[in-house]
Amino acid sequence: MLSRYFTVRQEVSEHEIIIQKSRFIAHIKRAENEGEAQEFIQTLKKKYWDANHNCSAYLIGENDQIQKANDDGEPSGTAGVPILEVLKKKKLKDTVVVITRYFGGIKLGAGGLIRAYGKATSEGLETAGIVERRLVQVIHVKIDYTWLGKVEKELRESDYIIKEIHYLDIVEVEVYVNEDQVTVFVDWLTELTNGQAGLKEGDKDYLEDLL
Repeated sequence: MLSRYFTVRQEVSEHEIIIQKSRFIAHIKRAENEGEAQEFIQTLKKKYWDANHNCSAYLIGENDQIQKANDDGEPSGTAGVPILEVLKKKKLKDTVVVITRYFGGIKLGAGGLIRAYGKATSEGLETAGIVERRLVQVIHVKIDYTWLGKVEKELRESDYIIKEIHYLDIVEVEVYVNEDQVTVFVDWLTELTNGQAGLKEGDKDYLEDLL
């Protein structure tokens, strides 16, 4: 699992621009496998069946091992590749983009098309919102109720994030800790509670920060 990477927000996003009377509508979605990406593309092709083109590209995998670009009838290399190049330039992963074009009657030429699809993608990504996903370790902290007030106060005033608190026979606090800070966190909490806290590593998860 990557410690950090960039992708788009979960919500499907749409953004339209007009260039020389042609409509370019950017549709953007997070896709964690090729099946999701293809399903998104086919759904939009059906929805915008009357468009002149539904060009697409996606970049998937920790090492960008899945890369596809489709010109959908535009001159070769003028649509899908420019979309894909924007994704690469912004270092995005697990992202699929479909640009729907309604031709406005003015031919743009190869260079114009490359610029138009690149611009539609860039502006679409701004609308979609880019996030940084960082891998965190969930630490389970078990403490007596007499420690709860102090521990919760110190956690909320720190950079650590409380995931959840379970009020059982003893209190269990689940805390998100950056992978490279686990040792520091354990030492800090051990000192804070005079060694009275039970600490155990749980699952790993990703937290997202909007850029």
